[in-house]
Amino acid sequence: MTVQGLHHVAYRCRDAKETTEFYSKYLGLDMNIAVAENEVPSTGEWSPHIHIFLEMGDGSFLAFFELPESPDMEMDQNTPDWVQHLALKVPDRETLLAAKKRLEDGGIEVVGPTNHKICESIYFFDPNGHRMELTVDLATPDMVQEFNRRAGPLLEQWTKTKRAPDVDEFMHSNARG
Repeated sequence: MTVQGLHHVAYRCRDAKETTEFYSKYLGLDMNIAVAENEVPSTGEWSPHIHIFLEMGDGSFLAFFELPESPDMEMDQNTPDWVQHLALKVPDRETLLAAKKRLEDGGIEVVGPTNHKICESIYFFDPNGHRMELTVDLATPDMVQEFNRRAGPLLEQWTKTKRAPDVDEFMHSNARG
């Protein structure tokens, strides 16, 4: 089996209209599909919902379910909020900085840009409390090759120690500059 790419990722939202307006205004994503049903197609269970699909530039979708008869949504209390996030790729730094300004002008708190060596990112929360990341690739082909070479050994070391290496000059040289 070969996975060809992302079709969609789905999250829950508090209000489908508010969510659609937020992603349209701040990220330029248009809602191209909306499906409303009273029963879950895969299980037949009663659960009125609307499922909205916001199309991204590569043809994949960011999707949301509004579930008005379900208990209020909450985030995983045992996981730090910086862990669970969705990173969306933008074409260049100018686009990243323009998005940051648009978000901040709209009263939305933004963290970053943060240089991760392989990419530069900004972070913010959508109206549902989902942490979002916009990121631009910085990795050169040589960097990607080096990350690929290091991936297996790093995972093995992590599995044994559950700690990052004491010194990793490759990862941290100029990463915060």
